[in-house]
Amino acid sequence: MNGVFPYARPGQTIGLLGGSFDPAHAGHAHITREALKRFGLDRVWWMVSPGNPLKVQGPAPLKQRMERSREIMQHPRVAITDIEAHLGTRYTAETLQALQMQCRGVRFVWLMGADNLAQMHLWKDWRWIMDNVPVGVLA
Repeated sequence: MNGVFPYARPGQTIGLLGGSFDPAHAGHAHITREALKRFGLDRVWWMVSPGNPLKVQGPAPLKQRMERSREIMQHPRVAITDIEAHLGTRYTAETLQALQMQCRGVRFVWLMGADNLAQMHLWKDWRWIMDNVPVGVLA
């Protein structure tokens, strides 16, 4: 694995919480801590995205959102990342496919708040996500 990705080794289960985090807030931190407990995850990676294809207006600058995310979520098993900016992916399914190729032997679990589940049918290749990656939904 290269320096863009947080540490993960084959056999680990990594939760992925993606979004614009504009702004990151206590709800994001809450579902992260709950996911670590309830789903038996080794780690969680926050993937602060460059932008959200479903939102008309662009988010605050990525650097600012990364800094805020680090302030809100401080946990030894959580990494705040801008992986999508490095991968050049725009859609969740593309990001998941790229991570599966880059991190062979690592099991990824897509994490999402229950509010996002209602609009998941609008995501590009949402069926691929549901068929290929476990999804953990938290209130």
